[in-house]
Amino acid sequence: MKKSWGLTQKILKGEKTIETRWYRRRARPWDCVSKGDTVYFKDSGESVSVKAVVADVEQYEDLDEEKISGLLERYGERDLGTTHISDEIKDYVRHKRYLVVIHLKSVRKVKPFDIDKKGFGMMSAWLCVGDIDSVKT
Repeated sequence: MKKSWGLTQKILKGEKTIETRWYRRRARPWDCVSKGDTVYFKDSGESVSVKAVVADVEQYEDLDEEKISGLLERYGERDLGTTHISDEIKDYVRHKRYLVVIHLKSVRKVKPFDIDKKGFGMMSAWLCVGDIDSVKT
């Protein structure tokens, strides 16, 4: 997660109760994350430090400007921990066509650990693995 946005801390404080992933084309975690899964979070360049259980998942496709606006209004506060949607966020999602909304529960801080992205691509923002120990270093 982008460290400057402070999202992992907002997850821990309960200010951010969902994680959204916006894409131009279907990409992980599309059809890859399910209710009951455990998800882990880290800030860019940092170790994994937060985990949560997936309470629910929603997927939206064929997004256009109107749908995006409505989704930002509907999910913005729960996703960003604020009612203000910055121009940076609006610009980021402007041309996206797919959205995955992951509802979080049972959030906990974990002993920090690093992961090995070998086989996933070093720039991968989302890894889907059966066992977290398979990517821990």
